Amino acid sequence: QVQLVESGGGLVQPGGSLRLSCAASGSIFSRNVMGWYRQTPGKERAQVATIAIDGSTNYEDSVKGRFTISRDNAKNTVYLQMNSLKPEDTAVYFCNAKSPFIPTMNAWGPGTQVTVSS
Repeated sequence: QVQLVESGGGLVQPGGSLRLSCAASGSIFSRNVMGWYRQTPGKERAQVATIAIDGSTNYEDSVKGRFTISRDNAKNTVYLQMNSLKPEDTAVYFCNAKSPFIPTMNAWGPGTQVTVSS
């Protein structure tokens, strides 16, 4: 069982930056695949970025070159650094944890709002 809590969301101007954090507890964090997803009203929750146990990363095309996902296993925390933000990035951002060792494990945080507006 894992619990996730996101933080760092807020209001930022276009072109600005934010860093989201996701603190995990109740699991062996270093053995989880972590990800960030986002959702806007009327749309499906969409994958933004993932980071594997070995640190390898994948990004959705629209955020490549602008967002960076990272993890600090000592702090049980995953981050999403968001630069050059656009209004289209406005969404609720969710942290996700999956385990290649426990197929039924798929945990979500409650989300944090990111609003990009001038």
